[in-house]
Amino acid sequence: MKKLPYIFSLLLALVVLMQSAAVQAQSKVSPQAKGAIIGGIGGAAAGAIINKKNRKVGGVVGAAAGAGTGYMIGRNIQNKQKARAAEAARVAAANRAARAEREAAAARAERNALAKRAEAAEQRAALAQAGQLPQQQAMQPAMAAGFAAAGTPAMLYNTSNAMSAAYLPNNSYGDRSTPYASSEVRRKSW
Repeated sequence: MKKLPYIFSLLLALVVLMQSAAVQAQSKVSPQAKGAIIGGIGGAAAGAIINKKNRKVGGVVGAAAGAGTGYMIGRNIQNKQKARAAEAARVAAANRAARAEREAAAARAERNALAKRAEAAEQRAALAQAGQLPQQQAMQPAMAAGFAAAGTPAMLYNTSNAMSAAYLPNNSYGDRSTPYASSEVRRKSW
């Protein structure tokens, strides 16, 4: 019967502990303070139960020891949270820098490809003026370079032999009596 009030006080302390933890979760309390509060309450209850001769002194000593231990545990938790946040910020910055570098490299590659196409078109135009190429063959790369500069995917106008074997040219572009009359895009041959 003598232990019954202590059991009830322990249960009351646990209820108060859970209530304070819920209130602390809603408010912005540091992990050190949470640890000190929880450790102090737990230490006081444990000290009162352990020291049977003088429960008040046991509760005070237990509360002090529990609060100190809880504070150190809370500080350790906060340090880990700060380290995780710093690592996440570092990774995010590295990802942003890598993305910017990839975008810059893609822009440089596209500018270089457009410049090469324009140069090839100029050379073909010069050869056509000299009479070495038929006029229609000289105009196709120039039109492709113009379409690519306008924002159409540059891959569609690749004139390499491997790509030419896979696609059929639309020689009747603009002729409404033929299929795909409105499309300058090459169609696959299979």
